[in-house]
Amino acid sequence: MSVEHNELQEALDKLKETGVRITPQRHAILEYLISSMSHPTADEIYKALEGKFPNMSVATVYNNLRVFKEVSLVKELTYGDSSSRFDFITSHHYHIICKECGKIVDFHYPGLDEVEQFASHVSGFKISHHRLEIYGTCPDCAKNEAH
Repeated sequence: MSVEHNELQEALDKLKETGVRITPQRHAILEYLISSMSHPTADEIYKALEGKFPNMSVATVYNNLRVFKEVSLVKELTYGDSSSRFDFITSHHYHIICKECGKIVDFHYPGLDEVEQFASHVSGFKISHHRLEIYGTCPDCAKNEAH
């Protein structure tokens, strides 16, 4: 059984546990999010699935993403530049964002796990979460700039 298949099954089980009905559209949207490493927008998800579900609307995609967010299966990434992107949550990780094309790549840096403890210690705050974004130019855009 593939990792993606296991993640999908765990996500479907989590939805069932929270009383969310598993529709074919929900299943397909989840499957797309798990297999996509591109942090797609709702519109990109809609376009990828419209051939399979001709009666599905963009609103259906947004509504399902909201449901997935409420049960902590996806994270909405808002970076102020354009449409929100959605990330299937597998673990705590950070993002590198291309300032040219908007591509988002995941990375994990265990050393940053201590940041919240340190911030709490020096400030007295009860920390709920943190987010780190690194901006630069992806290899594809850098190659295009060189030409």
